[in-house]
Amino acid sequence: MRITTAMLLGAAILATPAFAQTAPAKNNAAIKTAHTIDDGGSRRGANSFTQAQAREHIAKSGFTDVSALTKDQHGVWRGTAKKGGNTVHVGLDFKGNVSTGK
Repeated sequence: MRITTAMLLGAAILATPAFAQTAPAKNNAAIKTAHTIDDGGSRRGANSFTQAQAREHIAKSGFTDVSALTKDQHGVWRGTAKKGGNTVHVGLDFKGNVSTGK
């Protein structure tokens, strides 16, 4: 009886910390996957997108004829694309934010 009680008590003590842990907040994703347009402007940062990935990400955000993509000195991919029949300047920052304008 004492051994069973001791084993149950030991198991309860060892399992307690597992219930106290919480999952970390997921508020800073590395790359946006929703392909949303953020007209707040592109943010500076080390960009790991390749040119092909940048083109694809911009296209998935609703733009067509993505062209003249170059990475500027701030790590932002910049180029031109069409949206709604109009040619616009686009930018893609390191977080995956697609912005229009300069």
